[in-house]
Amino acid sequence: MGRPFFMKTIHIHYSLVIVLTLVFLSACSPASTPTPFRPPTAQAPLIEPTFIIQPTQEVLVIESTPLPTIFPTTNPADCVNDLTFLEDLTIPDNMFSTFGLALDKQWLVENSGTCHWNSAYRLRNIGGAALGAPEEIALYPARAGTQATLRVLFTAPFAEGVYESAWQAIDANGNPFGDPIYIRVAVQ
Repeated sequence: MGRPFFMKTIHIHYSLVIVLTLVFLSACSPASTPTPFRPPTAQAPLIEPTFIIQPTQEVLVIESTPLPTIFPTTNPADCVNDLTFLEDLTIPDNMFSTFGLALDKQWLVENSGTCHWNSAYRLRNIGGAALGAPEEIALYPARAGTQATLRVLFTAPFAEGVYESAWQAIDANGNPFGDPIYIRVAVQ
């Protein structure tokens, strides 16, 4: 003989109540938040102390050699700024342009000095037509010995002619350094 009908119904109702309670509770739990990506930083090499154990008459003496002082490879005050032009990535010299065309000029350069370029470094217009660009923009940060792409957005003038705009990197003190870079377009 089986269970009475009402016992089966109660069992189903209890099961349904438990499932609905679990669904409700899971909906009330806080949403997971993604862990932000943090790039790894270079870890200083571990230097193990050297221990010298010397037995004495009754006492064991442990002497430790001092850890060496680690100095940076270059002193920022002693570093040398330099920039080497490598190639035009966009808009070759003497390219023809129409009036008012947006010009996205990009140069590939190398930080050929020993200083790392940070947010204090700038790229400044040193001559020629402004072509709608600001007088000065941030220089792309780059470690010494690495390549970087420099980018300036220009606008072609509304008058025919050949236009050139020259730019040069400057350090935090406003001192220019490295190869000048430029754009030259013919507007018609």
